[in-house]
Amino acid sequence: MGLETHPGHPLLDHTQANGIVTDALALEPLDGRRVLLIVPDHTRTAPVDLMFRLIYEALAPRVEALDVMIALGTHHPLSMDAIYRRMGITADEHRTLFSKTRFFNHDWKNAGGLRDAGELSEERVAEITGGRLRMRVRVSVNALAFEYDHLLICGPVFPHEVAGFSGGNKYLFPGIAGQEILDFFHWLGALITNPGIIGHKHTPVRAVIDEAASRIPTPKSCFAMVVQGGGLAGLYYGSPEEAWSQAADLSAKLHIVFKERPFHTVLSCAPQMYDDIWVAGKCMYKLEPVVADGGRLIIYAPHVTEVSYTHGEILDEIGYHTRDYFAGQWERFRHYPWGVLAHSTHVRGIGTYEDGVEKPRIEVILATGIPEERCRRLNLGYMDPAGIDARDYQGREYEGILHVPKAGETLYRLKE
Repeated sequence: MGLETHPGHPLLDHTQANGIVTDALALEPLDGRRVLLIVPDHTRTAPVDLMFRLIYEALAPRVEALDVMIALGTHHPLSMDAIYRRMGITADEHRTLFSKTRFFNHDWKNAGGLRDAGELSEERVAEITGGRLRMRVRVSVNALAFEYDHLLICGPVFPHEVAGFSGGNKYLFPGIAGQEILDFFHWLGALITNPGIIGHKHTPVRAVIDEAASRIPTPKSCFAMVVQGGGLAGLYYGSPEEAWSQAADLSAKLHIVFKERPFHTVLSCAPQMYDDIWVAGKCMYKLEPVVADGGRLIIYAPHVTEVSYTHGEILDEIGYHTRDYFAGQWERFRHYPWGVLAHSTHVRGIGTYEDGVEKPRIEVILATGIPEERCRRLNLGYMDPAGIDARDYQGREYEGILHVPKAGETLYRLKE
């Protein structure tokens, strides 16, 4: 079930959202059950606070437990204050109004907190990946996924550089997954490349994610949100696959902008919710398709001072490079975490590596709080953010200059 707006119509209001949540959950046999609600962290725009309150109001009187896990993937954990901000509650409200709920951060590094959910066979991997990879892959996931009677996923759907579109079972893999399966499908996405996968609904990576999710026997359902300007343009409920599919169709209509011609300069402005390049890299992923050959993309994020709070040391060691740079020297790089290699290629973009020479298609420049020397070591360009006035880039598309004031969630493509 679900509801969406139409072009020119207002966003879904509180009453409409509440109706969907109430009607959907009334059909679920959850009385006396233990429910784990799985939600994204602060790096995804969505009214998670609204949804938490609506879900709590609908389920708390019925269930034995309604706990919440932050689907961090490999992002750094949230403090309790940050969790409260995300959920739109205070510590006092937690103790009084929402006392049935406990909050958990997923910890992908904690082997003791993970549980084996089986494997993808070598033959199945070769089939799903179209022969790009042939290997056995263990599937591990946060052990709490097995300790509840029902998993309730609630998160937004946007075009995504690894899976095609985010959402659905992606809040399980990589949201609450272990490293092996996470690294595997991120590198698969890198092999296909960001422009080859982003904004495409059915991809090999999505097939891996859905198959991995099928290894978790706990019943699952999903509220898939389509967000516009922070409000709900669509809200769907069903199995993670069904709800995601409907949301992805609407996201494709709302979150993809088509341009007539490429731009030689793009100023891609990162919102405050992106606090390192690991997530601010989305400002590149969503705009790479409209940068002209030999052009430059500037990630403008004066507030960002770190490459990655989780993977910074590895990125300092390997730098940012094209897929072909790593693939052409695979024995040298195969022992690094594949998910980090994938991130590196997505930020650096398409390019070639021939006769020991790497030739990226475009120039990627950081205008952040990261020092110039470190940017150069990382194989990225540098601009002093203090010397940039975003107004200088506005209204100049006719000159081949594009300004995107809140980058990272809307995909830009060229008209065919």
